[in-house]
Amino acid sequence: MTRFAAIASAFAIPGEFVSVSPTGSGHINDTYRIAFAAAGQPAHYILQRINHHIFTDTAALMQNIQRVTSHLAIKLAGEPDSQRRTLSVIPTRDSLAHHVDPLGNYWRVYRFIENARTFDIVASPAQAYEAARAFGHFQCLLADLAAPRLHDTIPGFHNTPKRFAQLQQSIAADVANRAHLARQEIDFALAREAFTSVLLDAQLPERATHNDTKLNNVLLDDRTGEGICVIDLDTVMPGLAPCDFGDMVRSATSPAAEDAQDLARVTMEFPMFEALARGYLASANEFITPTERSHLVAAARLIALEQGLRFLADYLAGDPYYKTHRPSQNLDRCRTQFKLVASIEQQEDAMQRLVESL
Repeated sequence: MTRFAAIASAFAIPGEFVSVSPTGSGHINDTYRIAFAAAGQPAHYILQRINHHIFTDTAALMQNIQRVTSHLAIKLAGEPDSQRRTLSVIPTRDSLAHHVDPLGNYWRVYRFIENARTFDIVASPAQAYEAARAFGHFQCLLADLAAPRLHDTIPGFHNTPKRFAQLQQSIAADVANRAHLARQEIDFALAREAFTSVLLDAQLPERATHNDTKLNNVLLDDRTGEGICVIDLDTVMPGLAPCDFGDMVRSATSPAAEDAQDLARVTMEFPMFEALARGYLASANEFITPTERSHLVAAARLIALEQGLRFLADYLAGDPYYKTHRPSQNLDRCRTQFKLVASIEQQEDAMQRLVESL
């Protein structure tokens, strides 16, 4: 408690520190909900330890987030409940965007958005629609973000051929002696090498994109179920709009958990896909091009494949990137992604017809 009180005291938060509790389910950063009391009234904030081993240029990361949240606040001004519709960075008492503690850890604080929550697994097509509409609206609001170009917080993040090459390196090195345990997954990946360049070959326009469009990165209003705020902005950077849509399909259309060990439940549920497509295009139709629209389904297949490549490479390298709680967790994550890829491949024609009909 004393440690967190000391960290929180570095930020321009009025009142006295009261409590701290872990929250969220992210793989990368450590997230806490902290409470302060000011004038007898409780107020809550989100305190995060930024994983500076992943995001090595923390200043650039926070500069991106400040630019994006400021732009969103301006665009949303005047809308009902506008303060709940974008994250707000709380500066340090030295007017900086982040604080470095004596141990060299990097911290930031956001204003907590009340009466809204995230969900790790989509419960209904209605939830999928709301999340997709929120992400499409997020992209739409950032379509006119002024120069300069955002920083690449993770260079080559959705460069799938690069991810494939990294997997090949992990297979060759096999530093954790695990390749023999993942032979089937390795063969599945190698058979799809040619597909990895499908989006890069399409010459799509570069946009400001979220790059981690899981359902749990949208806050849904407790009362209405509306998707009100896109969160987790660490990977907001230049990218391709269909990649964000593809990651929604990857993360929301299967009823199984990302690390499920029972693959029988892993499938691309078409009603969920339809809800995502309708929700996303309800917002994104204002700015995306016909070529971007025509590549939405390919992006769904590609991003699921890419995430599987990343989980597999991390597993073969001994799990240096993603947090794990059991030795085979990253391999389980890879298997769910590859099973989803196979399901998308079986339904790809129907998915394409739906998108063309909207």
